Amino acid sequence: MRLVQFNLPDGSRHVGRVSADGDQLHLLAGTETVLDLATAAIAEGRSIASLVEERTGGEKVDYNQLLREGRVLVPVDHPEPARFLVTGTGLTHTGSAAARDKMHVLTHGKDAAESDSLKIFRMGLEGGKPAPGKLGVQPEWFFKGVGTCVVPPGAPLPLPAFAKAGAEEAEIVGLYLNGPDGRPYRIGYALGNEYSDHVTEAENYLYLAHSKLRSCSIGPELLIGELPREVRGHSRIRRDGAVIWEQEFLSGEAHMSHSIANLEHYHFRYPMHRRPGDLHAYFFGAAVMSYASGIKTQPGDEYEIQAPEFGKPLRNRMQAVPDEGLVAVTPL
Repeated sequence: MRLVQFNLPDGSRHVGRVSADGDQLHLLAGTETVLDLATAAIAEGRSIASLVEERTGGEKVDYNQLLREGRVLVPVDHPEPARFLVTGTGLTHTGSAAARDKMHVLTHGKDAAESDSLKIFRMGLEGGKPAPGKLGVQPEWFFKGVGTCVVPPGAPLPLPAFAKAGAEEAEIVGLYLNGPDGRPYRIGYALGNEYSDHVTEAENYLYLAHSKLRSCSIGPELLIGELPREVRGHSRIRRDGAVIWEQEFLSGEAHMSHSIANLEHYHFRYPMHRRPGDLHAYFFGAAVMSYASGIKTQPGDEYEIQAPEFGKPLRNRMQAVPDEGLVAVTPL
């Protein structure tokens, strides 16, 4: 079961259930947003899937046309974007650990001691998937931004003038809503482009936080239910219509050093992450990235991330934005 949020020319918002052929959306009766749907599921003590079954009507819209017209929205959003926290964890897949270690070697030489990146990846392999009810090892974690940093499928990914690079990170994203009592509920999963500045990150590990403070994109579809243990997809970059880089990525718990439950525990153990009514998007880490293959992206490049379990691909173009110059603070 997959859902899509979209708007129509009259300004109305809707949620649609993706048809069996993937090209139509069945409108959900009385449902303007996925947030409303999730809120109702929590209040009624029901699953989102059961509510979707109940609300699925006969009216359909052309999904492909919505994508062409740029009317597909982020799979879930919040009317107060500051209450939509966007975070993530890295070093959960072999590819990301290898890429980070490559940065370390380039900076410190091939005879350098094992990097902290490889150390924390090995820690995940050894203790990131504890038995049910047990605590595992703590993963890496980073803050990416709030809801204003998430652009819809098809929208441009801005490249700030101060950025030294901008490149994709094809990831799976967990989407969550905190209930009235602060208990976190998982709404579902989506594809995401975590989009980071790897050149800045490579200068010094302590610049990782800066490199992540960029826009990202999520969608276009929300997968309801459990994530398959194995997810196989492709990440591509197109320049002037031609594919300049493509690589298969493997994700899901079968290819991760941490279980989803372990990542969720270490994110939501902080009371500030359990404020009632807040939304969370949590990126689970990348398996492959073009930067590790020596690709230098440029404005106009189109990123495409696709996996069969998530329906239509996520596509965004990188777009340069004007230099804002020095940001000065005005004393009061």
